[in-house]
Amino acid sequence: MTTLKRCIEFLEAGRIRYAHTRHSIAYTAREVAAAEHLSAHKLTKIVVFLSENGFGLALVPGDYLVHLEVLRSLQSVTWIRLATEQEIAELFPECELGAMPAFGNLFDLPVYVDSGVSSQEFIAFNAGTHRDVIHMSFADFRHVVDPRIATFAYKEIEEFA
Repeated sequence: MTTLKRCIEFLEAGRIRYAHTRHSIAYTAREVAAAEHLSAHKLTKIVVFLSENGFGLALVPGDYLVHLEVLRSLQSVTWIRLATEQEIAELFPECELGAMPAFGNLFDLPVYVDSGVSSQEFIAFNAGTHRDVIHMSFADFRHVVDPRIATFAYKEIEEFA
């Protein structure tokens, strides 16, 4: 079963309202946001991390970065790092690399949501491919995922050539 199908079945089983959109191939959060006609801040970026507690997902606005030291402190662990591409591929075998969905509970992974995401009425995120996006209310997302919400991200500085 594809990750997209798994996400849609999960939402439909929970009777959650959502929209599924498809766009041309886009790899970065900024590219996906542009393809979806959203600001990068309105797109949720999923970051996979590893700590002594195991793997987890950190959800941040598309124009933000994860402050790993703050996330480490939130978990009360001694070390934390970003997952490698190989580890991500093993965790999400039916997913295109970098297009993991925000539903960590479908993969038995804890989900941490930055307050920049939780303050939005609606969120949008990749659904297993570099073409598919799920849009849903944050209230519904919170209900079906039960993430830990905290402030652990910071604004990415844009570089201009």
